[in-house]
Amino acid sequence: MTEHPEPAADSQDSDDQALERIIAVRAREYRQAAGLSVGEMAQRVGISKAMLSKIENAQTACSLTTLSRLARGLDVPVTALFRGMDDEREAVFVPAGHGARIVRRGTRVGHEYAQLGSLRGAHKRMDALLVTLTEQSEVFPLFQHAGTELLYMLEGVMVYGHGKSSYTLRPGDALQFDGEAPHGPERLVELPIRFLTVTAFGDSPQH
Repeated sequence: MTEHPEPAADSQDSDDQALERIIAVRAREYRQAAGLSVGEMAQRVGISKAMLSKIENAQTACSLTTLSRLARGLDVPVTALFRGMDDEREAVFVPAGHGARIVRRGTRVGHEYAQLGSLRGAHKRMDALLVTLTEQSEVFPLFQHAGTELLYMLEGVMVYGHGKSSYTLRPGDALQFDGEAPHGPERLVELPIRFLTVTAFGDSPQH
């Protein structure tokens, strides 16, 4: 008869220890940020000083009740005590010159857009573009979208409009603005023009 070995407990033990270490680090971090000693924090939470010390040194596993009281005493959500537990985080790497070319309303008037990356999660999204303007145009498309945008000038000079305001941007200049207001280039002063634009969206991004 073929024997089926029992799953090793090492993996579970390792996960439990990792969780205890994360809670220890977060508990100490938030306590110190609040300017409280171990004794003061223990009194606020309603546990012994020895128990809190064990928690902060990853020497004990917290019950759900203790975690709840700890979070309440620290004035943070319970989930804050687990921050950093997930080791995997998304990252996007785009080698120089390999940004995907995308088409937008400005493409037909000499605007070139290279997608440098896009991160999406349960509660966030960020898009980054490298924009190159190589042709003079009398008409410029205006853009409106949700989120906050950061524009950083790399080359050239242009006048950029946002709402009722206009800004002359040169290499090294940065402009951050609310994307809901109409915005876009108003006048190309010195070509070619290159700038980086990063847009951060909230929970429900809409274009």
